[in-house]
Amino acid sequence: MKSQYQDIHAYETRDGSMIRELMHPEQHGNRAQSLAEAVVAPGQETCLHRHGRTEEIYHITRGQGLMRLGGEQFPVAVGDTVCIAPGTPHNIRNTGAGPLHILCACSPAYSHEDTELL
Repeated sequence: MKSQYQDIHAYETRDGSMIRELMHPEQHGNRAQSLAEAVVAPGQETCLHRHGRTEEIYHITRGQGLMRLGGEQFPVAVGDTVCIAPGTPHNIRNTGAGPLHILCACSPAYSHEDTELL
């Protein structure tokens, strides 16, 4: 199965980031996980949230930010990867001058129903 970036439309998730679902079971036929690109505009941040079932991995591909993971906050930049365990409150703020791009891998696949805003 294959998806092409230019054919994928971005949408806003419950946490306020703009997402492109690069691979998702509901659209592409894969089974157990999803891969998306999230973009956070300069000076913006996602809403604090958590996922009850989903483990997420964030990989920063462009920009820089400040990650909140549970009770910790730490800077992130290109090349950094963060694992977010199910049930862990988290969000990310773009602290740079340009867009912050994040690859988000989710298992099981991302769903709005598994996203609880805090």
